[in-house]
Amino acid sequence: MFRASRRQPTRLLAFAMVAMITGQAAAAAATVPASTTPCRIDGVPTELQCGVLKRALDPARPQGTQIDVHYVIAPAMARNKQPDPVLVLAGGPGQSAISLAGSVLPRLSRLNNRRDIVLIDQRGTGKSAPLMCPDESKLPLAEGLNQQLQLQRLQQCRESLEKLPYGDLRFFTTSIAMQDFDAVRDQLGVAQWNLYGASYGTRAALEYQRQFPEHVRRNVIDGVAPPDMVLPASTSSDIQAALDAVFAACEKESACQARYPRLREQWRALLASLPRQISLAHPSTGEPQQLTLHRSAVLNAVRSPLYMPVIASGLPAAIQAASAGRFEGLLGLSGVLASGRGSRMATGMHFSVVCAEDMPRLSQSRDLPGADIGRNDIELYTEVCKTWPRGEVQPAFYTMPPARTPVLLLSGGADPVTPPRHGERAKAALGALAKHLVVPASGHGVLTLGCMRDQMFRFIDAREDAEALKVDAGCAAQMPRPGAYLPQQLSEVQP
Repeated sequence: MFRASRRQPTRLLAFAMVAMITGQAAAAAATVPASTTPCRIDGVPTELQCGVLKRALDPARPQGTQIDVHYVIAPAMARNKQPDPVLVLAGGPGQSAISLAGSVLPRLSRLNNRRDIVLIDQRGTGKSAPLMCPDESKLPLAEGLNQQLQLQRLQQCRESLEKLPYGDLRFFTTSIAMQDFDAVRDQLGVAQWNLYGASYGTRAALEYQRQFPEHVRRNVIDGVAPPDMVLPASTSSDIQAALDAVFAACEKESACQARYPRLREQWRALLASLPRQISLAHPSTGEPQQLTLHRSAVLNAVRSPLYMPVIASGLPAAIQAASAGRFEGLLGLSGVLASGRGSRMATGMHFSVVCAEDMPRLSQSRDLPGADIGRNDIELYTEVCKTWPRGEVQPAFYTMPPARTPVLLLSGGADPVTPPRHGERAKAALGALAKHLVVPASGHGVLTLGCMRDQMFRFIDAREDAEALKVDAGCAAQMPRPGAYLPQQLSEVQP
């Protein structure tokens, strides 16, 4: 007969605790895919899981040249996590998703509480068969700002890339890359995941949804670049509209109008004065340099600040200064966005995508060149794509079938490259399960706003489709456009 002891409850409690701890460890281990290993990523303080998947460079030759597709997982914080991760699709084309982890993961922290976040370096970017051209940030300004020399450097880069083991540049299209992404999903054992794409990442997300609709639970696309958008042509008209909006905003703002009463006139005079010889300090080294400034360089310098209204607020001051021969402000504003983490693009992948998917349809575009912007980008891409190997793109790529699951489209009213008109066209094609939210004063990327990230969370977290589609942009709809930057003048400084 079993004889009880006073120590038995203590032992039972100990055994129970050991079992509980062991069970927690087993549960935690079960959430980590067997195909991944612990790793550290620059800019992320916590440990992540890294994985790699072998893929055929040419899908039609599965035993041919292989490439490594790299991915990273930020595991969900909660033990009882949801089974549908969030897949982040990077922009560009040419951005490395993994290099953006340090800036993206904090924005997705609420989703990351109960869902894994997956970042895949699309083929041609980051560590996945990268197609990188030499860094031009340290070039002398006379070389870096000269478009003819840029074309020569791109030709040299193409020739160098074609010598790589994976250098057949025809196999870096969006369609092939999305097949890679689905292979990663399969390796992870995920039935469905939620997509989050920004800028070019929206085109990638729409293409993934077209090919694999059964594997998409929800889709959030921010700054919509639909597949039927011809990038060099639409860019000219969209940037022109954004620049005209800066001028119009200044004319409506009394302080801006008082400080810059001849802004449009000064802008036109500036363009008419080009090319011209100028002296300028290099933004990286500070060394004074002499160069010929061409119209293309000024147009490119104006373009970059337009992506963010708070930076674009400095354009009136910069344009006025440039019209008087002082270009430091204008070129300085153009470098603000390029200074962030993960900003360097895989130029070879960029042209492999655009030359295959956009340029063959250039003659079909109905977008008219902007009055000032003109054919600046069109001429550059036309020249590069003359010799760039062109991948095959099926006609179905340019279609957007009705969505089977909810899609949230986000647009900034001040966006210079993916304004609301493109989101509206995509929404009409995607049908009743698509919802388009516009934030009038936002630029390129609505989810930089905290309250809109809350809407994204509600959209993905909602159990029912109808509940997901109730999200709105009311929290940001009345956000004002930033007023023009008014630098203090010497006459205003008190002794």
